[in-house]
Amino acid sequence: MEPRKTLRHELKYYINEREYEILSRKVGMLLELDKYSADPQGYHIRSLYFDNVYDTDLFTKNYGVFKRKKYRIRIYNKRDDVIRLERKNRYGEYINKDSVPISRGEYEALLRWDYEFLRAKEHPLYRDFYLLLRSEQMSPRVIVDYIREAYIGSVSEVRITFDKQLQAGINSIDLFDPNIVTVEALESPLMVMEVKYNEFLPTHIRRILQLDRHNRSAISKYVICREKAKEFYTP
Repeated sequence: MEPRKTLRHELKYYINEREYEILSRKVGMLLELDKYSADPQGYHIRSLYFDNVYDTDLFTKNYGVFKRKKYRIRIYNKRDDVIRLERKNRYGEYINKDSVPISRGEYEALLRWDYEFLRAKEHPLYRDFYLLLRSEQMSPRVIVDYIREAYIGSVSEVRITFDKQLQAGINSIDLFDPNIVTVEALESPLMVMEVKYNEFLPTHIRRILQLDRHNRSAISKYVICREKAKEFYTP
């Protein structure tokens, strides 16, 4: 039996460039830059999101359903040394995440609709994904692209991220396509600040973030990018 996963708080805010400059500087003085950052600006994230034939994950988000989930395959800095199959589970403002590795060859097999290899793997996430591919015709929907600047702290595993340059893929569902075309999905200078923590948000972090002054919203990069991609094509 798998160990029970911690439910984490996740708060999301739209912020502008000026707010980002102030907040990132303050946060950087108290928390450590994520070790996976390629440079002080952070690291590149590219995710391929899946949904079923009824777009259930898209609509449950838009309708504000309390319990929902999303499946995606994610890479970092456009490399193939780390490829993760992930399921993000949400319960109101609480989240947890299941994540397992796949190889470049397995990823390419999935794009060819060859997913029988999932049945032989031990982690339940592989099998759950296999069943959805079979029973609900789960398929790739959109590529979501952005730069993440992340800061972490040990108390309550606090994590503050600034997600910048949000882009939607409009001509490909291949994460490694060298000719992929992306378009701005969130109008500049807006970006997304996410605040994640376990039991509580430390008082000194809450104080410097001044959360009440910012526009908290139920932001979904998947939904934003799906809506933008629909302006160009219907997957």
